[in-house]
Amino acid sequence: MPASAATYERIVYKNFSEYHYMKVCLEFQDHGVGLNVAQFKQLLVSALKDLFGEVGAALPLDVLTYEEKTLSAILRVCSSGVVKLWSSLTLLGSYKGKKCAFRVIQVSPFLLALSGNSRELVLD
Repeated sequence: MPASAATYERIVYKNFSEYHYMKVCLEFQDHGVGLNVAQFKQLLVSALKDLFGEVGAALPLDVLTYEEKTLSAILRVCSSGVVKLWSSLTLLGSYKGKKCAFRVIQVSPFLLALSGNSRELVLD
C-alpha cells in the first residue's frame, strides 16, 4: 500500500478589522485648561471638519474612555478613517485661542493592545 502524499494548504488571513483604536492625549501650552468629554468630542469633530469638511465631520468616531485630569482618551474609529483622524489631530493647533497639540500614544486594530505599553513595562 503506497503512502499517500500529504497535502498542505497555506491560509493567510488579512487583518481587516472594522475599527481601529487610538490612545491620544491633549496637551496645552498653558496648564489649567480643562475639557469635559462633550467638549473633547466636539474638538475632535471640529478638527475633522476643518481639514476634511462635512465629510470628515461625519466620520464615525467614538470616545470610549476619557480622563479629564490628564486629557487623555481612547478613541474608536472605523478603519477607513484612521488616517483622516490622525492627520486632523496632528494639524490641530489651538482650542478657543489657546495653543494645544494632540499626542497619539498608541494605535491598534485590537482594543486589548492598548491596555498595556511594553515601553513602560517594569520587571521585578
